[in-house]
Amino acid sequence: MENAKKQLIKMFFDENAVLFGHFVLASGRESDYYINVKKLTTKPEALKLIAELMVNEIRKRGIEFHRVAGPELGAVPIATALSLETGRPLVIVRKKPKGHGTGSQIEGEVGPDDRVLLVEDVTTTGGSVLRAAEVIEREGGRVVGVMVVVDREEGAEERIGRRYTFVPLIRVSELLSERSPNKVKNGQNKREPQM
Repeated sequence: MENAKKQLIKMFFDENAVLFGHFVLASGRESDYYINVKKLTTKPEALKLIAELMVNEIRKRGIEFHRVAGPELGAVPIATALSLETGRPLVIVRKKPKGHGTGSQIEGEVGPDDRVLLVEDVTTTGGSVLRAAEVIEREGGRVVGVMVVVDREEGAEERIGRRYTFVPLIRVSELLSERSPNKVKNGQNKREPQM
């Protein structure tokens, strides 16, 4: 699976999913780089590879779960791919309750004592993942782990790790160590969501 991880890192650069410039992240922090996992999760081969790497980590760590969940928007394709790969039902966590119908903040079902694996595309401070975990737990579910494609290594692991098993597929230091001038695209001065 080490080769699969290297392949995923290569895809980040092949798809120009690592940008350099000035960015304001969803956490409010400023950064000189931006990791756009959505550039990969819109490509079937990359999305399948992410799901396979997650399944490998699940097996290696012995994580047992009944449902896979992802907060909207970036984690939804990842959670869907993992749901298909594992045969576990999918749960989508909205950022806020919908303003019509049932007013639910969850699409899919979470029952009492359901073990839920929460996935995310990128973590910075971990705030959005922790908010999604609270929504799941209010419904009676039990979050048994948080898996992320890329951890920016800016506090998410410490914050999330206090309550849950935290599993990043790639740490940003691993990703950026592969940086070379011909592998990256310069970004613009942008405000991009990244938590």
